[in-house]
Amino acid sequence: MASYSFTTWTPQVTSETSEHQETESNEESENAWTTLQLACAEGNLTTVERLIHQGADIDAPPTGWYGKTALQAAALTGHLAIVDGLITAGANIDAPGGNNGGRTALTLAAGQGHTDVVNTLLSAGASVAPVISRYMGRTPLQAAAEGGHLVIVKLLISYGADTNALPSHSAGRTALAAAAEGRQVKLVEYLLDRGAEISEPACKYGGLTALQAAATLGDVTLIGLLLDAGAEVNAPGSYYHGCTALYAAAQSGHRDAVRCLLQARADKRQPSGDRGWTPVQVARHNGHSEVVQLLLQE
Repeated sequence: MASYSFTTWTPQVTSETSEHQETESNEESENAWTTLQLACAEGNLTTVERLIHQGADIDAPPTGWYGKTALQAAALTGHLAIVDGLITAGANIDAPGGNNGGRTALTLAAGQGHTDVVNTLLSAGASVAPVISRYMGRTPLQAAAEGGHLVIVKLLISYGADTNALPSHSAGRTALAAAAEGRQVKLVEYLLDRGAEISEPACKYGGLTALQAAATLGDVTLIGLLLDAGAEVNAPGSYYHGCTALYAAAQSGHRDAVRCLLQARADKRQPSGDRGWTPVQVARHNGHSEVVQLLLQE
């Protein structure tokens, strides 16, 4: 499965007066940040204070796929003093992000594990349930789970975050699936104790159930934990770039995971994946002879 990173996009500075003008190429447009946004990303508090004093637009919108507002840039990189200053200056705390993921300041800080910034944003009224982007969107809780940040997960839940918020339409993850994909066993256990839905269907494009994520990793301990909690062993995969748990394990040659899933009555004849293959077909195609033998023996 593909993995996605939300590190800061390297920006090209634009002047405050020309930030809304069309650039000569789409590439330039995708890569253009205001001076204030760049200063926030770099943690340059002196420059940020000067620009705000000079009347810079603190809520200039993100540009292109990877853009960030000033507050989002500071939250992503964990610059607490700048976050405080922007909030005091009246920055829109729940402004949506750029087109690629559309993540709010709280979501970005939660995903990076900046607990002090998360606390500050929550105290200032940041939403724990923002509208998420259809493409690679995350709630703050999903982002924190994806990053393996248990302290932040607990904090967000204490503020009312929904453990079972639905994943985004494309490349989405529930909090539980995100934790499983990151091999965060303690976090998975905590979410299950908090009522996380064990068999929430994968999103339509590039999604995973928690069990499918564990099977992709070949993590037998995590697979057993999820099966014991009632995970649906034969849950279908995403319509696009999806597969069953058994297919995922067979595809990567995880023999022990395949054995564990077969013992849980995984259907080895169930086709899935973009080619509609069975687990034995994909194992054979990828040269995993021991997995092929195991699937044919059972």
